[in-house]
Amino acid sequence: MRFLSTITIFFCLTLSSLYAQETDYAPREVSWEAEWIGGEAPQDDLSRFPVLPARYLRKEFELRPGIVAAELHISGLGLYKAWLNGRELGAGNELAPNVSHYEKTVYFNSFEVAKLLSPGPNAIAVSLGNGRYAAPRIDKQTWFYGLPCLICQLELTYADGSRELVCSDTSWKLSTDGPICANNEYDGEVFDARKDLGRWTFAQYDDSSWRQAEAVEGPRGTLMPQLNPDIAVQDILRPKSIKKMGDKYILDMGVNMVGRLQFKARGLKEGDTLKLRFAERLDSAGALYTENLRTAKVEDIYVAGKARRVTWHPDFTYHGFRYVELSGWKRRPCKRDFEGQVMYDRMATTGSFETSNPVLNSVYSNCFWGIRGNYRGMPTDCPQRDERQGWLGDRTMNCYGEGYLFNNRLLYTKWLHDIEDSQTPEGELPVVAPPFWKMYNRDNMTWPGAFITIADMLYRQYGDVQPILDHYPAMAKWMDYMWEKYSDEGLLRKDVYGDWCVPPESLELIHSKDPERKTSKTLIGTSFYYYLAGIMEKFAALSGHPEDIARFEERRDSAKLAYNDRYFNADEGFYSNNTVTANALSLHFGLVPEAEVPRVFANLVERSGDHVNCGLVGIMVLMRVLSDYGRPDLAFTIASNDTYPSWGYMATQGATTIWELWNGNTAAPDMNSMNHVMMIGDLLIWEYEYLGGIRPAEPGFAKVELKPYPVPGLDWVKCSYDSEHGRIVSNWKRRGKKIIWKVEVPVPATALIPSADGSGREVRELAPGKYRFKF
Repeated sequence: MRFLSTITIFFCLTLSSLYAQETDYAPREVSWEAEWIGGEAPQDDLSRFPVLPARYLRKEFELRPGIVAAELHISGLGLYKAWLNGRELGAGNELAPNVSHYEKTVYFNSFEVAKLLSPGPNAIAVSLGNGRYAAPRIDKQTWFYGLPCLICQLELTYADGSRELVCSDTSWKLSTDGPICANNEYDGEVFDARKDLGRWTFAQYDDSSWRQAEAVEGPRGTLMPQLNPDIAVQDILRPKSIKKMGDKYILDMGVNMVGRLQFKARGLKEGDTLKLRFAERLDSAGALYTENLRTAKVEDIYVAGKARRVTWHPDFTYHGFRYVELSGWKRRPCKRDFEGQVMYDRMATTGSFETSNPVLNSVYSNCFWGIRGNYRGMPTDCPQRDERQGWLGDRTMNCYGEGYLFNNRLLYTKWLHDIEDSQTPEGELPVVAPPFWKMYNRDNMTWPGAFITIADMLYRQYGDVQPILDHYPAMAKWMDYMWEKYSDEGLLRKDVYGDWCVPPESLELIHSKDPERKTSKTLIGTSFYYYLAGIMEKFAALSGHPEDIARFEERRDSAKLAYNDRYFNADEGFYSNNTVTANALSLHFGLVPEAEVPRVFANLVERSGDHVNCGLVGIMVLMRVLSDYGRPDLAFTIASNDTYPSWGYMATQGATTIWELWNGNTAAPDMNSMNHVMMIGDLLIWEYEYLGGIRPAEPGFAKVELKPYPVPGLDWVKCSYDSEHGRIVSNWKRRGKKIIWKVEVPVPATALIPSADGSGREVRELAPGKYRFKF
């Protein structure tokens, strides 16, 4: 049995300054005169498993003296790297630009580049990878937008006020015979250093063997300035061990990370081939276990050129992995030769949480690694297999807890735009956004409900009303679509996934086969419509649509009446077939008649036991329901349990991230991702707002409510959150029969302190400052 201390994660995010952009530049709208350019490659293989080489494009141009300002705007699809006179633009930005539904929106980056230019010859150079534009799979389910293409516009201003443009057009030169022979998000990158192009990013380079770029149709979407920062390397790991296995080596990074592996190699000869294969776990023989990766090859290949010593990493792919199989090394590799570069959207870590309980600490660390490993310009479900999609249901409630760990405001604001871009004219929302998988015709309330709950999280966590103003019409359109198409006398009779992945009764199963543990899909759909319509009432008021409030109120009344008439068992005091999820949703969403709350809660407690006994939907609310109605001790027991099924069970089995399944180490391999955050549920928001006791009393933490729950069995908690107004701290510990509680608030706060007799809480109004209480 092994647990990871959360202490280790609070000191690993020190690299962002090293990878910062060259300049702080506020993006703006651009009047485009440039063309989309590109071209086919003889090597292009457009089979189901596409293999396309990188495109290399360049343009030389002459400049006269007197430049006072220069802005370069660029979008390279699916991914790009750009240089101006040999200097990389946005050094440290990776896998740019942000992904999008390219039929609707295409993001571009902007750079202030006057200092990189000089009178005389200059050169712009760009390499293009495939990303999600030239999709990693070509099949009926996957959206293949087109071949890699580029648009680039350099805007120059001279001291005399004159202006000049250098635009992408057919005067640019193109090569598809460079060192990146293949790049694929699922399958990895092949780099042949024998095809090195020399100083192709500099001026006065001989590109006479290159062909002219072609004008191409390009994406249909509107070019928009990218507001969310690009992905960056934000942490560095060194291998914990390297073990020889036959003629190969197995490298262990010690944690299931997401990013890429950089290596140094010596004594190479031209043509030597080094291969790196990636996996999350090992099989019983100590070799890579890759069955759960499905069709993803997840391998990087480096073919040596003339250089005997090299340092290399791929440019246009990433992997989710703990273990790496090395082959082709003629000298025994050393740990110092390898660098695990952890990559995710550039953002600050804003929360810290640590307790006296090692299971909670280990699980928190697993959540931390899993969440940041799935920020890829969109929140993804997993980072390793042939999927990596923006499943909405994984974040419907998880987003609230994530908002404490990271300042993900820009990422989630951007994702809301992706979701609206994916909406059909009729109002339907897919379950994946952007719709890289064409997951339409799967109407339900829980997955697309993220469109509404994420906007609510951004308002609650950051005080940001703009996403509500921007997307209210699309949200209302979806709510109307669902009600008009699927409501039947107040019940929403449409759901697809149900309470996804209830812990099965057998460790070998993926899904439970016990009907007594399955929650009615109509119950789930109706309860969620009721809940989301309540949020929409608030949004209608905030966005200046008071005329909509009555419509949502009427639907809520109708749904609540029909819901209780259909599902409440008045004789026994539970809902439907008395599942944990049925009772928890009913309580949390306020559907239970006040007089019946004690009986329903008693049934919930009895059915919960001391382990997780619900799936993705129930786990969205379980911890808060138990605490809100008087059993935070049971919530703690479930959270700190280390036997199946529980988060702690994953940790005792060696997990360093959160699994897709509660039994992910034993279930069938086609659905046992070792890095899947959907089952976090409301665990993190419960840890911060209940154990730590930090929550917003007003949107954006303009005022704070402090209300910790010192549950039996927990000796101390250290909790902090860097809000928009400053750091909030809530640390408590037991000292004998007393609790010592230290708080720090940057804004006015309300502290609710347990009374001496335990009958209630004493309210204290606090000015900004530091305080110490004993109770």
